[in-house]
Amino acid sequence: MSNVRSIWNGAISFGLVSIPIKLVNATENHAISFRQIHTEDGGRIRYRKVCEVEEREVTSSEIGKAYEDADGTMIPITDEDLASLPIPTARTIEIVAFVPADRIDPLQMDTAYYLSANGVPAAKPYTLLREALKRSQKVAIAKFALRGRERLGMLRVVDDVIAMHGLLWPDEIRTPESVAPDTSVTVRDKELDLADALMDTLGEVDLAELHDDYREAVEEMIAAKASGEAAPSAPAAERSGGKVIDLMSALENSVRQARVARGEDADAASAGDGAEVKPLRKGPARKTSATSSKPASGKKKTAAKKTTTKATAGSKKTATKKTANPPAKKTPAKKRASA
Repeated sequence: MSNVRSIWNGAISFGLVSIPIKLVNATENHAISFRQIHTEDGGRIRYRKVCEVEEREVTSSEIGKAYEDADGTMIPITDEDLASLPIPTARTIEIVAFVPADRIDPLQMDTAYYLSANGVPAAKPYTLLREALKRSQKVAIAKFALRGRERLGMLRVVDDVIAMHGLLWPDEIRTPESVAPDTSVTVRDKELDLADALMDTLGEVDLAELHDDYREAVEEMIAAKASGEAAPSAPAAERSGGKVIDLMSALENSVRQARVARGEDADAASAGDGAEVKPLRKGPARKTSATSSKPASGKKKTAAKKTTTKATAGSKKTATKKTANPPAKKTPAKKRASA
């Protein structure tokens, strides 16, 4: 943690205990960044900061902050003004409560940070708070000020480090009104069974094994263009032709493909669970079935009639033979009863 640059120095306020800490970013961005260019000649497009009064470009050291009033008046605000605000969280992460982790809505979670003990004297109270969080199986809710505004935070233990997630304020979360489907839909038990079967088949995943396929494809494309080679082309996407997808068929296919991908026998594996996975009937098969249901013409119809007549005659002959020669071992019911 010592080689990571801190972005904020302060203290955790834990009742009357003060723990000096450094705040460092817990995440990093690996996305590939692009520059804007002039497509005519490849020249870089740059943004320049210009003062509207003097109509000249200014340096970063000449730039400050201001609040624009309703009438357009600019009220200058300095870093000293913000640092001297009469709030306890100006340089302190103030813990206000300890709650179960499931009380925190994931929608509130924002940027993540690591809290590092700042100096040897901070090691003991830092460890005390960390172990208290572990034993209670709770998270700490705190308030802190960063980058010009007060924020809400959640402290939890990651390995042997206290991490803090910035939280959005409750009034910053939009209600999900008008987002859910506005039509009434009935989901059948068989559809739910297939969805459960698909979830079980896909199973769990080690998140550490997941990687950014898009970034790798972009890197390969850049390398190809840099070496003068043709960029790899994407495979043609399958099109449904505008057909309405049958939900049950899609679920059955999904379960089958997931099982095959895991090296399982799709039909054998489906026999053990409540969701029956049957092969989908294709278009030509349905057409054949429909054709065979039509009445046969002329000679075929006569041949069928002759076959039926022969079969009927054979059945009568067999029946007569059986009646004339009844089985010898058959005993009348009354005789069996008296015996």
